[in-house]
Amino acid sequence: MATKNDSATATRELVIHRTFDAPRELVFKAWTEPEYLIKWWGPKGFTNTFHEIDVRPGGIWRYTMHSAEGQDFENRITYSAVEPPYRLAYLHDSGIDNDPDRFEVDVHFEEQEGKTHLTMRSIFLSAAVLEKVVREYGAVEGANQTLDKLEAALATMQ
Repeated sequence: MATKNDSATATRELVIHRTFDAPRELVFKAWTEPEYLIKWWGPKGFTNTFHEIDVRPGGIWRYTMHSAEGQDFENRITYSAVEPPYRLAYLHDSGIDNDPDRFEVDVHFEEQEGKTHLTMRSIFLSAAVLEKVVREYGAVEGANQTLDKLEAALATMQ
């Protein structure tokens, strides 16, 4: 479920919540280990080529996302916090320094009686950039499809 927050960043923030029927350590592992990430990252119909992945503060994950229509999208994630199994924080951009569409992401993994409640907060540079990615790139639908794929992948990991 996607919601907007009432904080000072509310006009430029997208928040996604999902509860997974899997332990927090497993969900965190799915987010940080390449052999699991490759199975679920990205919306329905997309695949990825991972070029490098270094999940640690200051580490970089570079990958190309491939659409079903054959379009390629370059991505770079620069990790600012990696706190197993509680939190990941990173800057997501297209691999271009000062990308005007870049955004910060903070992912929290909360244990709830053997399940994991995930909160993914994305903060964009402006409300206009948020509206652009929602309208042009289907950010809300894409995030939910990505988490649907994670849910399916977790079922095979248990």
